[in-house]
Amino acid sequence: MIEVIVAGAGPTGLALACELALAGVEVLVAERLPDRIKQTKGGTIQPRVQELLELRGLLEPMQARAVSREPAGGHFALLPVPLDCTAWDTAHPYPLAIPQWEIEEVLEERATALGVKVLRETEVTAVEQSDDGVVATAGDRRIEAPYLVACDGAHSTVRKLLGVPFSGRPGTYTAVLADVRLSSVSDLVPKALGHISTMTREVDDCWVMLVPLGGGHYRFTGGAAGAEPAKDSPVTFEEIAEMLRIVYGEQTVLDTVDNASRFGDATRQIDSYRVGNVFFAGDAAHIHPPFGGQGLNLGVQDAFNLGWKMAAVLRGRAATDLLDTYHAERHPAGAWVLHITQAQRVFADPRPSADVIELRKVFTDLMRLPEANRHLAGLMSGLSHSYDLPGDHPLVGHRVAGLDPSLFLAGRPVLVDLAGMLPDDLGATRVEPVDGLPGAILVRPDGYAAWAADTDPDLDALVGHPCWSLMG
Repeated sequence: MIEVIVAGAGPTGLALACELALAGVEVLVAERLPDRIKQTKGGTIQPRVQELLELRGLLEPMQARAVSREPAGGHFALLPVPLDCTAWDTAHPYPLAIPQWEIEEVLEERATALGVKVLRETEVTAVEQSDDGVVATAGDRRIEAPYLVACDGAHSTVRKLLGVPFSGRPGTYTAVLADVRLSSVSDLVPKALGHISTMTREVDDCWVMLVPLGGGHYRFTGGAAGAEPAKDSPVTFEEIAEMLRIVYGEQTVLDTVDNASRFGDATRQIDSYRVGNVFFAGDAAHIHPPFGGQGLNLGVQDAFNLGWKMAAVLRGRAATDLLDTYHAERHPAGAWVLHITQAQRVFADPRPSADVIELRKVFTDLMRLPEANRHLAGLMSGLSHSYDLPGDHPLVGHRVAGLDPSLFLAGRPVLVDLAGMLPDDLGATRVEPVDGLPGAILVRPDGYAAWAADTDPDLDALVGHPCWSLMG
């Protein structure tokens, strides 16, 4: 008997497992693949997710594995103006570059240390539901649990087993993603990891983004116009070598291809993130064009939202309807990311019309305006995201910046008293005042304000808040 079955050991599934296990929940992660794929894909951690990882002590080990780079802001549609997050009051204003498999390794080490069971070569192949929970067939096991969370990717087996529609639009192109080594390079090849616009080139009908990772290794992303191969067809050495030659010249010679795959720009989202006792997170719930490094980050934020809620319900400290707020909060967040990634598709078209070229110029000038840049930086980094939560204070539903991250290591809500105005028996943590923060705040485990007061706090509203009862 397991309390939660997680299908998929990618960043979303492992982050969720960590959150649940931190609260003492028994978790089993079932992963189809025998080994972790050591591919650089999904190698960007945005500022907001860096903040979340820091709340659990997970950011430092990821920083130690990160690819060395000069500080560079994020991007919108590959346009050549860095997004400036310093205006958003964050200790982590720049995206962190780290291969996805390194992210997964850090998360799995933490998860197993907390008692999570990770079973590889174990795919969930059948799901039965009842009022009491689910029974999943995974490998040669039948596993009972109150809940199952599908984090098994864009081609989610669980989603297909339950017949959950994946509504949206199909892709318009197929591109190649690969980790490669070059034996020689021309002067056109980027020398260091910088803003993404400096690492992308278009020549005729071919485009390539080449990200230097050190030691002659690069992350290759590219595509060509014309007859595109089927998405499931193998990527060939000659295909990558030819794109490199066209874009970077004869001096740029491909030596080895460590791994390669194809991806598209389809945009899809399920209608409900909960189907009975089965929940969906990450790419199993939403997919979108890969602009701005949003995908991995969106899934990890799903995990941080669902984890503490599911743990609270399993421990009998919250009513089961708390789980309904997962869909209510995260479905709109996913829909908004789909919206802004689709918008970028126009600017990032590798074969733009003359009108799009002129539109790029106009929008690039707009991005140089501080307010426009700040707005886009908040969207792409996740720092401007908020939830529509009940409460009159303007901070409620927004991320709380400026508090010591170590207050949240236990993964529980924290009542913070910055003005010495709360009674001692409420269990508040007293801290020094912080510019921009009110006198008292009840902060959810995922770092968003659930309740706040400047003066004369409404203590009845505080102690009646569902989050307050989860503090201990």
